[in-house]
Amino acid sequence: MLSPKITTNFRKKFGKKILIKLKISGENWSMGLNLEILLTSIIVATSCSLLGVFLVLKGMSMIVNGITHTILLGIVIGFLITNDLNSPLSIVGGSLVGLATVYIINLLSVGRRLMNGDSAIGVITPFFFSVAIILISRFADNTNLSIDSVLVGEIIFVPLNRIMFLGRSVPKNLLISSIILLINIFVIFIFYKELKISTFDKLLSFGFGFSPIILNYIFMTLVSATIVGSFESVGAILIISFMVGPAISAYLLFDNLELMILASIFIGGLSSILGFFISIHFDLSISGTTATTIGGLFLLILLFSPKKGIIQNIINEKNKKSAYLIISVLIFLYQTIKIQGKNGINLEEISENMDLDAKDLLKIIKKSKEKNYVMLDKDKVKITDVGMECLQKYFS
Repeated sequence: MLSPKITTNFRKKFGKKILIKLKISGENWSMGLNLEILLTSIIVATSCSLLGVFLVLKGMSMIVNGITHTILLGIVIGFLITNDLNSPLSIVGGSLVGLATVYIINLLSVGRRLMNGDSAIGVITPFFFSVAIILISRFADNTNLSIDSVLVGEIIFVPLNRIMFLGRSVPKNLLISSIILLINIFVIFIFYKELKISTFDKLLSFGFGFSPIILNYIFMTLVSATIVGSFESVGAILIISFMVGPAISAYLLFDNLELMILASIFIGGLSSILGFFISIHFDLSISGTTATTIGGLFLLILLFSPKKGIIQNIINEKNKKSAYLIISVLIFLYQTIKIQGKNGINLEEISENMDLDAKDLLKIIKKSKEKNYVMLDKDKVKITDVGMECLQKYFS
């Protein structure tokens, strides 16, 4: 992982050239670099979005923020043992620390009930992260291990770190991310029914004969491994965005789990593509632009979702208010016409007795008439048999 100074200088000198080359030249090498960067972003987004759906449904979104910081301790320990950031021990160490984070948070918040989940995350995350910083400053200060690059990430460096695979030179991070994605798909496919049941009803899981606790730790191992494997290429901030943003957006659109998963993957991939090309056009950080794009798509869905969007909620509230007023008018008509024996009642009397504005009352009468709840006989309003049935259903 490159130092902040090297990262800044590289971006100033070469970053724009690498990214813009696709637009101004048809050379194969430049197109290949851009394609490798884009593919890495899409694959990481797919891995994170796939797992993020279950995290959101389990109410564990914030734990991702904790893991993305605490696994740095495992990476540092692995590096200090092997003196090699490319060692598999770094992934193993990071995954183990991620699991330890989940276990301790659950122990404090669920097992011992000493504090709520957010408080436990707030205690454990800075502790593990601070220990990692101390170890870096004490034992790895003169190495290329950079805290800033770990947090922010710089995906334009992905094509620079290459290995041979099946006789071809491929970016190491692209290969690792692809393997992690395949593992995630395989494990979720195998345990899909169990994950679905334990996500929505833990007690039912015990009834079917499997432990949701063990399954949860298997799942969190996937989360930790995915975060560690994506750390160097996209950074902690974008990982959090990929894990939570597409999943919560999909949650606003669908109630079906399968559709949520597909929508989450689609939104994550779309954000990667849009963020990549927007960053090329304006010469911005890919990670930052992609995270911003995820946030922008979430806000659009939050506004316009046909089921749970803000605008739809406003419409639903207005409809509820309108339905309540219609019922109120029907009750008044029933009391005055059926009980008091009046042959209809004029609008002015309704408005005066119910303290309703004349314009609002006209709207209510119009809607009631459209539903055949009331009828107008000259200047008087009468309740119909359909209106009576509506009242009976309302109070039944």
